[in-house]
Amino acid sequence: MDWLKHWNKALDYLEENLDGEISLEELGRLAGCSPYHFQRMFSYLAGVPLKEYIRRRRMTRAAADLRAGDKVLDVALRYGYDSPTAFNRAFQAVHGLAPSLAKQDGVKLKAFPRIRFKFVLKGDTEMEYQIVSRGEFRIVGFRTPLAIDAEESFQMVPRFWAEVGQRVGALIPLIDPEIPGVLGVSTCHRDEENYYYIAVASNAPAPEGTHAWTVPAATWAVFSGTGQQPTAIQELQKRIVSEWLPDSGYEWAQAPDVEVYQSEPGAEEQRFQVWLPIQKANGK
Repeated sequence: MDWLKHWNKALDYLEENLDGEISLEELGRLAGCSPYHFQRMFSYLAGVPLKEYIRRRRMTRAAADLRAGDKVLDVALRYGYDSPTAFNRAFQAVHGLAPSLAKQDGVKLKAFPRIRFKFVLKGDTEMEYQIVSRGEFRIVGFRTPLAIDAEESFQMVPRFWAEVGQRVGALIPLIDPEIPGVLGVSTCHRDEENYYYIAVASNAPAPEGTHAWTVPAATWAVFSGTGQQPTAIQELQKRIVSEWLPDSGYEWAQAPDVEVYQSEPGAEEQRFQVWLPIQKANGK
């Protein structure tokens, strides 16, 4: 369970820097994954977006500091707010009252304890999967920059599908039959600009307005599902990360995430696959 140790080290770093700058890159480095993967996995495991968790923890600390007699302006600056107005809004959103009132006896404040990850085996519903090693393959399709902020990307990806969805049909004749379906690929490099592709596996020349990219060789845990999108695939991704991965003997590898959509566009029940890039825990 070394990945849990890595993740808890990342959370230790977060706690140590609540009154300073918190680097997404450093969180990913400590956890052994990309910043994007860290935010995505955190939201699945913790049930709250990373940015919201950080805000709640800072406002928990801020309330304690105000109760200890610190000035509102000093506390605001300590937790990264350049103006009392911005700090007041954040404090009220968490505690339901102005920071100046926190000093009064008898007021009700909220405390959000720090998270520490531990292993809990659920096992109430079976999950079928395959471990598949595949050499590099080329994709052709449409792409958009993938925000390092996972919350932004969660909103951006469905918008991108709506934007280019009607043009995806032009890619179907290019599909390599070895990897049938329309792919959603998150490149997810640590040190390079990341993109989300809506594409097909193909060795054909990229049509005008599209891009080609080579998915590197990797090992994936492949899970299949059906249901209405995007809810069904998001629920499967959450179960993979929170239920399967912790007890699998694997950890998230530095390789692209791949989604494979196997149904005709517009079908009420979509068939799909989720490819989670994996490596043996401890890199073995």
